This record gives sequence, C-alpha cells and structure tokens, in this order.
Amino acid sequence: MKFRVVIEQDEDGKFIASCPTLPGCVSDGNTRDEALANIKDAMEGYLASLQKSGDPIPSPITEEIIDVNLGQIEGAA
Repeated sequence: MKFRVVIEQDEDGKFIASCPTLPGCVSDGNTRDEALANIKDAMEGYLASLQKSGDPIPSPITEEIIDVNLGQIEGAA
C-alpha cells in the first residue's frame, strides 16, 4: 500500500514526517532520508497494531498535482 507522507523542516532544522491518513503517526530525523526511514517504520508499526486489534486499515489518500501558471492569475506580479 502507498500512503502520502508530509515532510516539513522545523525551526531547529530537524525534519518532521507525518502520514495524514494515519492520525498521530509522526516521526522525525536529522535528514530527509532519516525522517523518511523513521516514518516508514512508524507507519508499519501503526498498521500492524491496527491489524492486530482487528481495526480497519485506512485507504490510502489519492491526490492529483495541479500545475498553476502564475502569469495567468489576475494581479500576479
């Protein structure tokens, strides 16, 4: 299964990774790669816990990427 992960850098330079589909599933790392590895482990543990307790596995989020041309937006500089 594929899930969307959001990675943001905090004010201390640490990378925070979260999975919106899995509420409370958050991890961090000193680099993007470390944060990605850590969130993957956290997600696997989260999903294993859901499975063990018989709770449903959430469906992955589907999304689209939209390319916006700023030159066509009224008032854009």
